[in-house]
Amino acid sequence: MLINEFGCLRKGDKSVLVKNLRVPDENAQLDASKLLYHIASSINARLANAYTAAGADETLVIFDCYNDEPSAKDHERRRRAGVGATEYKLTLNTPLPGREAVMKSTSNKTQLLRLLCTYDLPADKILLVNHMDCIVKHEEADIISYMLEAARGTHHTEVAEDVQSVKQFTSELIVEAVVRCVRVINPAMGGGLSPLLPPGMSARFRVGMSLAQACQDLGYKGEIGYQTFLYSNEPEIRSLLMFLVEKLPRESAEASDQPAGKSAVLQRAIAAQIKAQLALPWLPPNCRLPLLCKTQSAGPSLSFRAQPLSLPYSTKSTGKTPPREVMEYRRDVLLPVTAQPSHQGAMVASLLQQHTAELSAAQEWDSEWNSQGLLSRLTPEEYRSRKLTRLHKRIKEQLRSASSDPSQESSSGVSGSSSDLAQLLLSFQGSAPGDHLLPKGTHFTHTQKFTFTQDPGVLVQQMAAVASSMPLGGKSEGEVQASQQEELASLEEKLQQVALHIDQLTDHMKQMNLTVAQVTNELKDRELGNQEKAGTRLVKKQTVDLLPDAENNLAKLQMLVEGSAQRVVSLASQWEKHRTPLIEEHRRLKELCTNQDMESSRQLSEIKELHEKIRESAEKAKKKETLYKQLIAELENLPKDVSRSAYTLRILEIVGNIKKQKEEITKILSDTKELQKEINNLTGKLDRTFAVTDELVFKDAKKDESVRKSYKYLAALHENCNQLIQTIEDTGTILREIRDLEEQIETENGNKTVANLERILEDYKAIREENIALASKVREG
Repeated sequence: MLINEFGCLRKGDKSVLVKNLRVPDENAQLDASKLLYHIASSINARLANAYTAAGADETLVIFDCYNDEPSAKDHERRRRAGVGATEYKLTLNTPLPGREAVMKSTSNKTQLLRLLCTYDLPADKILLVNHMDCIVKHEEADIISYMLEAARGTHHTEVAEDVQSVKQFTSELIVEAVVRCVRVINPAMGGGLSPLLPPGMSARFRVGMSLAQACQDLGYKGEIGYQTFLYSNEPEIRSLLMFLVEKLPRESAEASDQPAGKSAVLQRAIAAQIKAQLALPWLPPNCRLPLLCKTQSAGPSLSFRAQPLSLPYSTKSTGKTPPREVMEYRRDVLLPVTAQPSHQGAMVASLLQQHTAELSAAQEWDSEWNSQGLLSRLTPEEYRSRKLTRLHKRIKEQLRSASSDPSQESSSGVSGSSSDLAQLLLSFQGSAPGDHLLPKGTHFTHTQKFTFTQDPGVLVQQMAAVASSMPLGGKSEGEVQASQQEELASLEEKLQQVALHIDQLTDHMKQMNLTVAQVTNELKDRELGNQEKAGTRLVKKQTVDLLPDAENNLAKLQMLVEGSAQRVVSLASQWEKHRTPLIEEHRRLKELCTNQDMESSRQLSEIKELHEKIRESAEKAKKKETLYKQLIAELENLPKDVSRSAYTLRILEIVGNIKKQKEEITKILSDTKELQKEINNLTGKLDRTFAVTDELVFKDAKKDESVRKSYKYLAALHENCNQLIQTIEDTGTILREIRDLEEQIETENGNKTVANLERILEDYKAIREENIALASKVREG
């Protein structure tokens, strides 16, 4: 592929290049003759011949030559190319006309360089020959070309001929390239930036910080600081330059195609304002700022007053069918949600509050279920039922404790007469049941009233006694306080006496409880002794009854004993027959239970990890949704006459690569799962075999010395095998760590850490010298 921006080439030279220069079939199905462009002079033609002859058909050469020399075919080329730049959306399978001036457009050049960087060729097989006749590797071609294009037409630092990669960029070249790009992107921001590094180190640090701040203001998200420019490494500089190149303004004919005039400008301004207004999120009138209420809505601004709504919730998720009465109520009686608020202005506020409450409840339930519900190993319905039962129990305990404690009120807070309170209670007691309606309340308040309501007569008597004990209104305040002090002292004395008496009774009760416990134990022992004596007495009585006919009874007893012994032997044999399968079944069930516990624990951990991944995926989805909206906005701003074929082909290629990668990943995962399953099966089989062998050998080891040695050897063999397996696993872990460390070492070597440290040391010495010079000037002054 031989590309030039301007010029011509003789037919003989062109035929030689077409013959010697080919694009490999595995990278692109393109003919070099369709992609061959003219070269400006015979010098470049000879240079191209030398490069293509050296690289044969494996070298891809790009001539990006800028030459204003007149040409014999210049007029004919311009006539065929047409007026203005002709843009192409380049992909691997896009055939290009060989006579069009593609490289006349910066946009075409940018796309072509990006295309060439997608070729899967070695770095030393793709070369770029720019207008300075220096050879650059293909992964650096885009950045160097962009940098030279941004600085073209201005005085800039010349790139040395030996600079072939971003790694070889100096700090001065990096600073100048960044400043030039910033000036092209945002002239106002780049106007105050100097493209030259000052000699002083403190001034260099300030320049680096200002450049870093400018890049961050442009939207650069990577890590950046003064060290990025003064002590750079290749990945950071590449990322920064690619970001700046993406921000460079693109050439487009959109501005020239738009009509001119005041009316056209006004229409574009109106369209831009409407588009900006449509991009703003909608807010209800009562949530808007006072400054924007008049411009955003012509209606009156209402206060945010929400009212409770009754909504028929779906029961498909729970699987429970609501009662028939509830369904009839929802169908015949329940009003629509728009008619439930008392006034129309509260509908939006009520819906927002209802939605916020439901969303908050759902989030709280998700967090509680993920933190506590999964650990309980219950279903969501069982967990809710248990939680509700605990809540009811706790409420009952709280109400019971609250009802058992006497209410205390401060004497200083009493503002009304106690007789008024007694009269109020009497009026409540004397009122008829139908005189007033039952006030509306919640289930909790009704339960509290029905559970802890006292007898009104007793309550009135208590309040009357309190009212009689309270001082009359005729006494002075000092007398009332004195009487209260005396009453308080007497009550405290009585309280101390009662407390002392309670302590004495408590000690006495403890002693009595100990005595009762001792007596109860003695009684139980005597009852057991009486039962034993009664059994002994019964045996002796039966023995005495058998003494008159001792010989016959002895023979009968002997026969009975023999029969009992035979029955015991038969029962023992039967039990042994039943015992062996029962023991095996017990072991099998025990092992199955252990495996189920392990499996449930593993599944529980997987569920936790899955929930964590779901949360992370939700966060990523939100970020991607935001990015998607931004990209949609940028897409709307792009020109509409862009050809879709190039993007479609590129997308199809990416999809094909993704499918291949997915198939490979799926195959690797399936192989890993099968291998892990086989390992688990072999491990379980090994453990079971060892357990059975250990049990069998251990039984015989008690009787035979050789079997005992075999048992020891078996245990030692099992332990050695476990150690060997652990050693193999540790070896694999160490090898993985070694590979990771080697990758880190390669990364650090690529970051030029040693060179940066040496430069930092030199800069430190320079700063110390500057500080010494400044200190001497201060002392002299």
